[in-house]
Amino acid sequence: MPETAPKGLARLAFGGDYNPEQWPESVWQEDVRLMREAGVSMVSVGIFSWALLEPAPGTYDFGWLDRVLDLLHENGIRVDLGTPTVVPPVWFFRAHPEALPVTADGSRYEFGSRGAICHSNADYRAAAANITTKLAERYGDHPALALWHVHNEYGVPVSACYCDSCAAHFRRWLATRYDTVDAVNEAWGTAFWGQRYGGLDEINPPRLTPTVGNPAQALDYKRFADATIRENFRAERDILHRRSPGVPVTTNFMTALSQCDSIDYWAWGREVDLVTNDHYLITDGRRTHVNLAMAADLTRSVAGGAPWLLLEHSTSGVNWQPRNPAKTPGQMARNSLAHVARGSEGAMFFQWRQSRRGAEKFHSAMLPHGGTGTRVWREVVELGASLAELDEIRSTRTVADVAVLWDWHSWWAQNLEWRPSEDHDARERADAFYEALYDRHLTVDFAHPEADLSAYPLVVVPALYLMTEAAGRNLTRYVENGGTLLVSYFSGIVDEHDAVHEGACPGVLRDVLGLTVEEFAPLLKGDTVEVTGPGGTGLAADVWTEFLVPRGAETVWTYADGPAAGHPAVTRHRLGEGTAWYVSTRLAADGLDAVLARAAEDAQVPARPDLPRDVEVVRRTGEHGSYLFAINHTGTDVKVPLDTPGTELLTGESAAGRFEVPAGAVRVVRLDG
Repeated sequence: MPETAPKGLARLAFGGDYNPEQWPESVWQEDVRLMREAGVSMVSVGIFSWALLEPAPGTYDFGWLDRVLDLLHENGIRVDLGTPTVVPPVWFFRAHPEALPVTADGSRYEFGSRGAICHSNADYRAAAANITTKLAERYGDHPALALWHVHNEYGVPVSACYCDSCAAHFRRWLATRYDTVDAVNEAWGTAFWGQRYGGLDEINPPRLTPTVGNPAQALDYKRFADATIRENFRAERDILHRRSPGVPVTTNFMTALSQCDSIDYWAWGREVDLVTNDHYLITDGRRTHVNLAMAADLTRSVAGGAPWLLLEHSTSGVNWQPRNPAKTPGQMARNSLAHVARGSEGAMFFQWRQSRRGAEKFHSAMLPHGGTGTRVWREVVELGASLAELDEIRSTRTVADVAVLWDWHSWWAQNLEWRPSEDHDARERADAFYEALYDRHLTVDFAHPEADLSAYPLVVVPALYLMTEAAGRNLTRYVENGGTLLVSYFSGIVDEHDAVHEGACPGVLRDVLGLTVEEFAPLLKGDTVEVTGPGGTGLAADVWTEFLVPRGAETVWTYADGPAAGHPAVTRHRLGEGTAWYVSTRLAADGLDAVLARAAEDAQVPARPDLPRDVEVVRRTGEHGSYLFAINHTGTDVKVPLDTPGTELLTGESAAGRFEVPAGAVRVVRLDG
């Protein structure tokens, strides 16, 4: 089995992307001196350096990288060494212009950015394998090497190419997946609109068409694009495994639903030795710390619950959003330690020294333009010291309370064209349900719909338009065996080929929910409805309603108005030893919490009324101890109850009863016993 923890790293990872090639060599000594001052334990090197390492075809210059790695090693700093295959040199593209990707409308991108690659191109694949081999041969046993870092942020900014090479590759992929063209025709439903193919050679990528194309073809092309990128990762990974045994191989994910929508991270999580992630706060009006927690929980889940590593985030503002606010004092530490609470084995940044040139010169860094006299630098040094106090949590695992089901294939399918309402957004529902669970102070594992769910008392399904029959059977067994299930609308509708399941909706969820949906009744923009329930309570909803017919389920809330007035809005179905809830409309936050409270009661998931809003309490536990992280995102000192006394690691103070967490602060308690 390949190693999973960074080789030779005996503490939590702290550091960032280090790009010494952007600076005179005279600066490097100052860099490592300041890294030691800040407590840096690992840096990422060489990610964008192909043009410097191979300045002309077959001509290599490794001298500068030799000196960098030796210098870092002499100063006790481990290295996450990149394969620079995200940006081939300009000479490569001038020799192989067909390696630049083509859009669905036939336009070809030009050199000058990053990640502009046709992943089906044979010349790119050969060149990437060559530079990876050269690096592995030279540095595979370098004493500074802790981790191999393949490529960079696969899937962004370009996830799919539509050129002729991709067309040929797509046909080969279809032949492997379906075997015959008849099977493709069946899966894609090509009898509709006369799209039937006589041979696989007639099939092209889903290029620009005058109106909506075949949705099943578009869905398969998303799968193909993801699989093609993954082929290239595996090719580099396997070279590194052969030539650098004992050193784990990773690539940096972007699991947040706000950052990447083209990668099936369930599949990718099985390919890397160590799951790593990049996360950046999205300033779109949402509570950014909730998005952060969700991304961290999702990353840990992709890792199968094992420890993972935050490989990039920002010390302060970024520079690629319309508005890029600075982080407030203390926010960087809260962000970093929130990732650690949810399973990360450290906190790393993009980047070490802030760039003077290029597209990201206004992106914050560990060492800002203003140098060591800045607030950011002082907070970086403080964070390094804090992480050093937490080394004993390494290899412990975060403890989850409930599960949320998520599937990237379902997201891809739902986002295709011509759905009942463009206002229904799978990401929005996932965010909303996660936020409701977060506000009840519940830690979430994400799970694939076909995964074993027996460990969770409550499973939430916020948006699974696409569900296989196997997933439907899995949820039915889960409820029959005593689980509590909460499902939101427009779930269970189609199979893996985007074909509506036979019979009435919600397809594979009919039996477990004990109902059928006679008709979707989406609302016009701006329209709202009210649903009434226990005690006459009224809940506000919008976007979506349905005409439900209970077939064993009981009605708990009813539509008071709107197109489905008088019909069930929220139902509860007893099945076997468990219970299944269904929400057929888009409830506002208070309504979602009201339904969640009832489902949590069925599941016997305890409430935490003693914790204020925006105070996170998360546990990590392992063979040698348990740790409670309390993270206060508010501007007021709060008291957090402890069931078990312990020692607060960042201050060294004893903690018992209701211990204080100052405004904006983080406390980590090693629990006794």
